[in-house]
Amino acid sequence: MDIHTAMDMLTQPILGQALWLWVFFLLGVGTILTLDLGVFNRRDHVINTAESLRLTLVYICLGLLFGLWVHALNGSASALNYYTVYALELSLSLDNLFVMSVIFTSLHIPRQYQHRILVWGIIGVIVMRGAMIATGAVLVDRYGWVIFLFAAILIYTGIRMFFMKTDEGGENYAEKPYVKFMAKHMRVSDKIEGNRFFVRRALIDGSGKTVLFATPLFLAVCVIEITDLLFAFDSVPAALAVTSDTYVVITANIFAILGLRAMFFAMQSVLHRFAYMKYALSILLVFIGLKVFYNHLFGKIMPEISLSLTLLILVSGVVISILRTKNVEK
Repeated sequence: MDIHTAMDMLTQPILGQALWLWVFFLLGVGTILTLDLGVFNRRDHVINTAESLRLTLVYICLGLLFGLWVHALNGSASALNYYTVYALELSLSLDNLFVMSVIFTSLHIPRQYQHRILVWGIIGVIVMRGAMIATGAVLVDRYGWVIFLFAAILIYTGIRMFFMKTDEGGENYAEKPYVKFMAKHMRVSDKIEGNRFFVRRALIDGSGKTVLFATPLFLAVCVIEITDLLFAFDSVPAALAVTSDTYVVITANIFAILGLRAMFFAMQSVLHRFAYMKYALSILLVFIGLKVFYNHLFGKIMPEISLSLTLLILVSGVVISILRTKNVEK
């Protein structure tokens, strides 16, 4: 393959952007995850709050800096849409933090292995989210009415979330039907085997044959993937309702997911202080859903206004949560 053929391939449009832009982004994400897991956090250990806050700051800075790249690439409107989707996805991820904490507790995963599980889980989430966003974008492009279906789902979800009672007792994910199904149909060891996802053991039938067993760590990765798939049915339509630019939606989603993993350990001790964020998120989902119908009937809301309202709703939710829970015990 000569240089001209390679250049032609790299400039071919894929999901609205040149192939080289996707390659550049994915190589960057791969490098970040490799450095994180293979260099800076190679040793399994309990990540303390200070270390988690540093990681969170690094990932948030990377996400914000990428918005400047989007601005240079496609202009201010695309950059504002990127920041809107980024803020939206990061805030919707608060629910994921609650669920991840419950999953680790239910499956008795030691804290020193939770970081490794989250990194590998996020790699799967990135692939899954990318596929779902690409599919949704294609559907919106080919069948314009799909965006109104997404908007209706967001409005319904927001209203349901607003009136939904919070389950104070949490859930036991070890008792979930799909977890029991996986445990029954996979060979799963009954104990933690260090940081390994698979171990080789002899069958108990006396044949002496050894086979691979999944460990509870691998089971936890699978459960995180499944629960994120359920969350994606809200977050993906919400992002596509902001903009149909697939590059913006996918990159903002991935940077929000990377920040979520880093944020997990810092937020564990203060998650109870965000008890009222569900109301802000429900209002935000309804706003985004109604914005789709407003744009169709009266003309598009400017990206600056959309981003400002999104941040106002989220900041109000944070402030109210902190004020209303200042005397609440964990």
